[in-house]
Formats: sequence, C-alpha cells, structure tokens
Amino acid sequence: LQMTREQYILATQQNSLPRTEHPQFYPVGIYGWRKRCLYFFVLLLLVTMIVNLAMTIWILKVMNFTVDGMGNLRVTKKGIRLEGISEFLLPLYVKEIHSRKDSPLVLQSDRNVTVNARNHMGQLTGQLTVGADAVEAQCKRFEVRASEGGRVLFSADEDEIVIGADRLKVTGTEGAVFGHSVETPHIRAEPSQDLKLESPTRSLVMEAPRGVQVNAAAGDLKATCRKELHLQSTEGEIFLNADTIRLGNLPMGSFSSSSSSSSPSSSAPRQTIYELCVCPNGKLYLSPAGAGSTCQSSSNICLWS
Repeated sequence: LQMTREQYILATQQNSLPRTEHPQFYPVGIYGWRKRCLYFFVLLLLVTMIVNLAMTIWILKVMNFTVDGMGNLRVTKKGIRLEGISEFLLPLYVKEIHSRKDSPLVLQSDRNVTVNARNHMGQLTGQLTVGADAVEAQCKRFEVRASEGGRVLFSADEDEIVIGADRLKVTGTEGAVFGHSVETPHIRAEPSQDLKLESPTRSLVMEAPRGVQVNAAAGDLKATCRKELHLQSTEGEIFLNADTIRLGNLPMGSFSSSSSSSSPSSSAPRQTIYELCVCPNGKLYLSPAGAGSTCQSSSNICLWS
C-alpha cells in the first residue's frame, strides 16, 4: 500500500509538468567582432612585451650592466668606484672623492675647473679656479701646509703674507724686488757665497731702534761706494776696535824746524812715525811726528784741499 501511494504521487507530478516539443539553447562565450578585437589587443600586448624586453636587453648590453654595477661604475662596500674616464652632465653631490692608491686623481675640463665651498646658508665662502691663463683662489685666508706635522709653509690674507719655510730661496737673475720696506731679524748668504746689499740708482738705508749689526765671522767686511761714505752717530760714538787701523791714501804734510834747517845732516833717520791731523772741513792728513804736535806746521794741506 505504501509503495502504491508513492508511485501515484510521482505519476501525478510528471503529468502536471508542461511538455515542450521544441527546447531552446542559449550560446555561452564571445563571438563576432568582439572576439576579433580581443584577439587583436592580445596580439598587440604580446608584441609590445616582446619589443620592451628586446629594448631592455639592448640597454643592459650597451650600458654594460652587471651584478656589481654599470659600465665603469662599480658599487662596493666603501662606496661607488669609477674606472676610466667618466663624464657627468649634471651636478654630482658626494662627500669625498679620492683616487686609487697607484694612480693620481685627474679633474679635466675643456674650460675652467672650479671648486666652490659654501656655508649652511648656501653662500659662497671659498672658490678655487684653475684656468688656462691663471689659477685663482678667492677666500678669506689661503694656507699651504707641510705634509708632515701640518706646519704652515705659506699663508696669505688681507693683512699680511707669511712664509714659514726654513729657507726662502729666490733663483731669479734679478733677485728679490721689494717696493717698500723689508723687516727681517737676520740676513745671511749661502755657504761659499758672498752677501751683497746694493742699490744701483738710489741710497741703501738700514734702520733699527736698537742697532744694526753687520758681522763677517770668517771673512772680510767691505763697504764700497762711488761718492761718499758717511758714518754718523747723533747721540753716541763711533768705536773702531781692531789690532791695526789703516787709513790709506792720506796726504802727508812736511815741516822743517830751525835747527834741522841750519845744520842739515845726510845721515838723518828716515821718518817712520806720523801724526794724524784733521782739517776744519773734516779732511784727514798725516804729519811727521815730533816732540810736540806738528799739525799746525804742516797745515798748508788744509788750504788747497
């Protein structure tokens, strides 16, 4: 009985469904011009990818890209390393530039090479320009220091120029030319060389508030002039201290006493001792020495001098 009821329900449900003699089918997908456009865009994208890949490979080949860097540029742990000649078309900002240990650092330009230094506000504080005609440095103070110890060898600013070398050597044929005064504690010639102070057209003046010392330790001291040599002391004295003081080319005066004129003797000793006399105009002359002064007897030299 139970099976008969289930069969009856199934039979009545199947009879109630509408029956269609011609069933309809709907297509799924893209057809027509849409399909052709889709294929065209896919083909265009594929061609673009191939061209892009080819251009990328060509750029990598031309620029010489490697794992370590690009071309002459190598990226290392210490920074960036450039090998060979490199050109920068735009400004380069780095903290330090140095060359290899076995090669120099060369900065080359078709025109000038300029190195600028600026402060935190961007103002120019120093400039070094290397040109075809001159090397110019614009700064508040210019210094040249020794490689060992950092001692200042040369410094220049608006007020003075300081040369701190142990020896200043001028090798020019004309020597050193100073337009104004020269202040120095010591003037010394090189070994086996003469020291010569000369003023060809004007006078030579040496001044010092506490004295000027001219010393020749192992040779002669010679002062030569064309016209007159003046030794003048306004408050002190002129002291000549030597074993022998000679005044050459002095005129010799002569005098005759009454006793010698009355009884001349051919065997009179030769005069070897003279007296130094001075004229009112300052001229010196020699007079034969006697028991007293003979300058007045032979003062006729002062008349025609």
